[in-house]
Amino acid sequence: MSHEMHHFSLGSWVLLLAYAVSVVGSFVGLSCVRQSVKAEPGRRTAWIALASVAIGGIGIWLMHFLGMMGFSVPGTVVRYDLALTLISVVLAVGATMVGLWIAGFGDTVFVKIPPMIRLLVGGTIMGLAVSLMHYTGMAALGIQGTVEHETAYVAASVVIGLVAANAALWLGRISERIVVRIPAALVMGLAVVALHYTGMAGVRVAVDPSAPMPSGMTVLSLLFPALIIGIFVLAGAIVALGLAPSREEAELEASLAKWSAGMESGTPAVSGDGPTV
Repeated sequence: MSHEMHHFSLGSWVLLLAYAVSVVGSFVGLSCVRQSVKAEPGRRTAWIALASVAIGGIGIWLMHFLGMMGFSVPGTVVRYDLALTLISVVLAVGATMVGLWIAGFGDTVFVKIPPMIRLLVGGTIMGLAVSLMHYTGMAALGIQGTVEHETAYVAASVVIGLVAANAALWLGRISERIVVRIPAALVMGLAVVALHYTGMAGVRVAVDPSAPMPSGMTVLSLLFPALIIGIFVLAGAIVALGLAPSREEAELEASLAKWSAGMESGTPAVSGDGPTV
């Protein structure tokens, strides 16, 4: 027997906050992805790792638990298993990193595979793992009773996750300019929120007063340290992006290096290759 539950017990502002955080994490992550494309091979790994934490850890995982702030079941407390929650973090960040790696944004061994195939394989792995992250996070949820998921909603959320992951990798490939990254982040945030609430629409609970009380942490006790870490991650990523050279600066640096090499070899670069005054 299914019992009453609420997804917005604290108000609709929870949905807006979760969406905003997902958009910010996606935007910062996409910006890091673009920097990985322009970076030297040895530095791409750091940018991909930063993008994975921003997109997977903040845009996806943190959005999920912010959304869960509004979840309540009358007649029982709601608790979360810490171990499964940590596993869901690893899945979200790891899936994003693997997807970006296979898609060709990092130092990859898959360069001989056509880009579109890499994109589809990376997006599929990322989408499945992100969906698994959502349901691992839901497996961490405990009530005084049982929690079940309707198959149709699970399937629909997985499809949304696959589409969202492939869209994220494609947007990461084309979002070089900020005017493209902003709507790209808005779309990514919408897709992540849609996956979450589609899955939540299929949740069915049965409260059993005779069942043992669930053990674990409250959603707020999980979110407090996660928000602090997320703020530091975003701040670090924004500082790194601000210190990273622009395309024009990178081109000028390459031009200077070429001109200097030509001078040392005794064959100065032709007009247009040297630095301009």
